[in-house]
This record gives sequence, structure tokens and C-alpha cells, in this order.
Amino acid sequence: MKKFGLLLLALVFVAACSNQETNLEIQGKVQGLKKGTLYLQKIEDTALVTIDSVVVKGDETFSFKTFIESPQVLYLYLNKKDNSVYNDRIRFFAEPGEMIVNTTLKNFEGDVIVEGSENHERLMEYEQMMQRFNSRNLELIQRSLAAQESEDQDSLDATDMEYESLIKRRYLYTVNFALNNKDREIAPFLAISEVYDANIKYLDTIYSALTPEVKESLYGKSLQDFLEERRALEKQTAEDSVTKA
Repeated sequence: MKKFGLLLLALVFVAACSNQETNLEIQGKVQGLKKGTLYLQKIEDTALVTIDSVVVKGDETFSFKTFIESPQVLYLYLNKKDNSVYNDRIRFFAEPGEMIVNTTLKNFEGDVIVEGSENHERLMEYEQMMQRFNSRNLELIQRSLAAQESEDQDSLDATDMEYESLIKRRYLYTVNFALNNKDREIAPFLAISEVYDANIKYLDTIYSALTPEVKESLYGKSLQDFLEERRALEKQTAEDSVTKA
């Protein structure tokens, strides 16, 4: 009788596992990969955690099935065992449904093509613009170093002014990009990941513009919580300043 009870419990457990809800299927191919382990990861409490993994043996294709409560950024990590933490992890904006992630072993991050997510398409558009800002930033750094070396104060001051202007334009571009995509989860994601330290009025403007559905998403709720924390902190800072005065 005891053995029968244990068997019944095991069958119930297996049935429960087999019926776990999934709403996202990711299929893909890593051209050139003969052997290795791929990990599907997400950020949880500021740390990367593994959702699932698959061992590749002779077949370049892979598949993951999982559940996400709303569109969110996930990561595909390839353990190449080359003692390098670079070029081994792909970031993509996942959405419920079917997605395809194809890349190569030779250029794991650079050759990636992601299909099946409008949020990811918007993310790629945003990152292309950020590359331009970053390139200009590097140019200004080089000019600043040259001005310091030649002790050219006028050139240094002018470069500093350009740098401040570049930072402002980058922030404004991000805010406007979020507002133009208020019906997509990428809007609150950019707010809390790229311009979290911006003036609170900009973050509040982004949140207020979000559609009801996006406000209820993972990143929509995160932005709401973050705004509440910022308001409380700023209120406390103001009260402390009055007390000290």
C-alpha cells in the first residue's frame, strides 16, 4: 500500500511537471557549434539566473520552452569554456509566442538575428542610435586627452561643453524614443535601465504616457515602483534640508 502511494505521488508530480504552462518557444541555430551548453537566462533581483539549459552534441539547433508574464529581456549564454566573459552572451527582448534566434559560433553576439519580437526590433533601432552617441563620446574623450596633454584650456573647456550637450541629447533621445513607443514594453524598460537617474519629471512623463496594458507589464510595474521610491527619497531629502537650515 505504501509503495502504491509513493507511485501515485510520483505520477502526480510527473503530470504536474508535464503540464507546466509555457507561452514562449525559442528555436534557433548556432552555426559551427558542435558541442557545448546553451543557457537561457534572465535578470532577477539584479543577478543573472538560469531559466533552462540545453546541451548541444553534434546538432547546431536548439530549442527552449518557458513562461514569461510579459515581454522582457532575456539572455542566451554560450559556455565556450575559453575563460572569456565577453562575446558569449546575447541579449534579446522576448515576447510570448514563437521566436527564432540564429547566430554563429565564430561571432556569437555580432551575427545574431532575432525574429518574432517587435520589442526586439525597437531595441535594435535604439541600440544603433546609441552606437552613434558612443562613437561621438569616444571622439570627445580623445580630444579631451589631447587638450590636457597640450595644456590647451580653451579646447578643454569647449570639449567639456560638447560632452555635456551630448549627454543631454542622449537622455532626451531616450525619453522621446520611450514616448514614441508607449504601447511597447521597451518604453518602461529604457526608463529604468538607461535614464533612471534623469529628472523625475521625465520618468513620470514616460509612465503617464504608457498604455494600460504596458503599465501592467513587468517593466511597467517596475517603473511605477521606482518612481515611488524616487519621490519618497526626494521628499526625505527636502525635509532633511529644511531641518538642517
